[in-house]
Amino acid sequence: QVQLVESGGGLVQAGGSLRLSCAASGSMFSINDMGWYRQAPGKQRELVAAVTKGGFTNYGDSVKGRFTISRDNAKNTVYLQMNSLKPEDTAVYYCNADGWILGVVPSLNRNLEVWGQGTLVTVSS
Repeated sequence: QVQLVESGGGLVQAGGSLRLSCAASGSMFSINDMGWYRQAPGKQRELVAAVTKGGFTNYGDSVKGRFTISRDNAKNTVYLQMNSLKPEDTAVYYCNADGWILGVVPSLNRNLEVWGQGTLVTVSS
């Protein structure tokens, strides 16, 4: 079993900053892409930012220039630095990772996609 454990959410005033962390734990796995999604009440889940194992990043239009995603491959951990927060950034933020559950031999590898439990970010005006 592979699990993602998120931390760092909370309440912040508009213009403030927060840093989210997400660590993957388990055994016999390899992570490829990691990312952050968010879901506000009454809205669909949307991509916030994603990063490949090689460090290529992708951001949602609404957060470009304000949020920065990074990862530590050795720790299987992804971070989201959120600056200049706005009330419309209020949402539950979910960590996502995909990769492989490693088999005894490569032919027995299985696809992996896992989600964190979510962490609430509230930005007050």
